[in-house]
Amino acid sequence: MSHGWGYGPTNGPEKWAEGFPIANGPRQSPINIVPAEAQYDSSLKALKLKYDPSNSQGILNNGHSFQVDFVDDADTSTLTGGPISGTYRLRQFHFHWGASDDRGSEHTVNNIKFPCEVLFCWSSLKTPIYATTLHLQIAIGAANPRLQKVLDSLDAIKSKGKQTNFANFDPKTLLPGSLDYWTYDGSLTTPPLLESVTWIVLKEPISVSPAQMAKFRSLLFSGDGEAPCCMVDNYRPPQPLKGRKVRASFK
Repeated sequence: MSHGWGYGPTNGPEKWAEGFPIANGPRQSPINIVPAEAQYDSSLKALKLKYDPSNSQGILNNGHSFQVDFVDDADTSTLTGGPISGTYRLRQFHFHWGASDDRGSEHTVNNIKFPCEVLFCWSSLKTPIYATTLHLQIAIGAANPRLQKVLDSLDAIKSKGKQTNFANFDPKTLLPGSLDYWTYDGSLTTPPLLESVTWIVLKEPISVSPAQMAKFRSLLFSGDGEAPCCMVDNYRPPQPLKGRKVRASFK
């Protein structure tokens, strides 16, 4: 990861191409998904997810989001099936969100923006960078008790660089009832924007309340001793599809 990028009026996603020409490449992410144009593919397999809660390590404010890291030195928290072959290990999950409830997600569906999303990032022994990302939209609705342990940890990591223990969390509790998904070939959504990611976007969102969303916005981009800068709008907007196909695991 480069340390010369961020989110703001002078160095946000619209400026990334200045340092990373691949930002204008043929398979950049995120995208707007148009369900009516997605192609059902009967060869797509069901997702098989296995999580070991003891693998969760810590939670970190990295200056542009916060992430929960996992031990990935064994096949204990894994993703198989879906559009991928082989076994992928969970390395971390993180969130993106907006300054208000009308925006915040990177992927959109029929141009509908969600206020928040969570990305589960997986890699294999063959690919040290994230090679598969499982994307889950979060929509305004009822308070979500399954998110509360995450939200309760944010006070301890309010500013950039802060981290704290985050043990025995089962991320499977965040998943919706249906694991129907869309998939396409894309990229990392932050520098270095490498075009090496198979995206899996779940169709069914989970809920979050307005009060819970306010907790996300209590975090800071800034570190201790710096002028406070609220961590909001930390998402990259949809990129051109450029002829790519979006496949669906469902009719």
